[in-house]
Amino acid sequence: MDAGLVKSSHKMKSRSPLQEPFRHRRNNSDNLDRFIPNRSAMDFDYAHYMLTGAKKGKENPPLVNSPSRDAYQKQLAETLNMNRTRILAFKNKPIPQVDPIPQDFFSSTPHQSRPAKRRRYIPQTSERTLDAPDIVDDFYLNLLDWGSRNVLAIALENTVYLWNASDSSTSELVTIDGEDGPIASVSWAPDGRHIAIGLNNSTVQLWDSITNRQLRTLSSHQSQVNSLAWNNCILTTGGMDGKIVNNDVRVREHAVETLRGHQQGVCGLKWSGSGQQLASGGNDNLLFIWDRSMASSHSPTQWLHRIEEHTAAVKALAWCPFQGNLLASGGGGGDRCIRFWNTHTGAQLNSVDTGSQVCALLWNKNERELLSSHGFTENQLILWKYPSMVRMAELTGHTSRVLYMAQSPDGFTVATAAGDETLRFWKVFGTPEVAKTAPKENIEPFAHVTRIR
Repeated sequence: MDAGLVKSSHKMKSRSPLQEPFRHRRNNSDNLDRFIPNRSAMDFDYAHYMLTGAKKGKENPPLVNSPSRDAYQKQLAETLNMNRTRILAFKNKPIPQVDPIPQDFFSSTPHQSRPAKRRRYIPQTSERTLDAPDIVDDFYLNLLDWGSRNVLAIALENTVYLWNASDSSTSELVTIDGEDGPIASVSWAPDGRHIAIGLNNSTVQLWDSITNRQLRTLSSHQSQVNSLAWNNCILTTGGMDGKIVNNDVRVREHAVETLRGHQQGVCGLKWSGSGQQLASGGNDNLLFIWDRSMASSHSPTQWLHRIEEHTAAVKALAWCPFQGNLLASGGGGGDRCIRFWNTHTGAQLNSVDTGSQVCALLWNKNERELLSSHGFTENQLILWKYPSMVRMAELTGHTSRVLYMAQSPDGFTVATAAGDETLRFWKVFGTPEVAKTAPKENIEPFAHVTRIR
């Protein structure tokens, strides 16, 4: 088990959701300093000569001035670098670039070495910070998701807000009645238009974000629905009742399959990239791997693997984008470990003690890297190099546990939300070198549905 709800004692009702907090900015004219000459570039002997000896020479010119003497003085001045007119120097002279080896020396070399890959710069601070007042500080919830249309959804107590990353606009999708809330989970459908909202009253609402219209309500659980995962037209829901239900949103009788294995609440759900396997984590410290090929089995236990190595609640789950059968899972405060699994065999490949509660995991889509967000005691983000699991960077800024994490559609930006009531954006996975074309619009998974209760 793991620490769940933590009440915040610093709510500020005057704050507007998803707005940048006000900060005093200094005037550009403040704290200006004078320009100090570069003493290392000065020649004090020459300066002394110019201020004393040179002046005397001009005041007492030689009585006889012949052409040979003039030529001698000119050559002497050039040799001693005495033709300068400036005494103070503000920068060093550039060192002439001398290439001891001609550039065409290697032109005939048959095998040229490959240029070294430039090391990626990882910003140590968040790129942007927005207010997220009244966000519920509960380890078992999933209140943040980033859709394929570049719109971020976040649930703040009883209201779902949409933040468009393309133009930074904010809109309110829905506010749930007090007796039905608070909101326990949000998840975008693959088309980036429809969104599922899990509620404390055991139901799930499906909404069209373009028309701001509720399409239907799903009722499959007896308690709070705090985990959601899409697999094309199948919406998988996990509740505090321990049940996992596959719902086909295209049909009236939506509950097409129930998966039973967890003895306590389900707090993590993730489908693999192929859509063939489902990973589930629970407050019973168990991790299950389910396979669609076993759905037709009449056995009451349909799981492929039941994994017991974690010693705390398993919420953080992430399927590897470059190896389909590789799953990363993270344990809560009593475990603090990130573990890696071969989901074909169920074998544990590696385990790393992070020292802090693991709240969420995300793979880099472009590099072999894994990002983890943490709670007690450091409340930080850690970027790991896979498979060595060397720490590449530790990012701090949140003052409370970083419970929620989502990735932008292009894979480069990560959004995090924490119990400190802030939403932060990090360029932790780099910057795209070439602008990518917009993803093709998927077929709407339940476009024919008008309104089904």
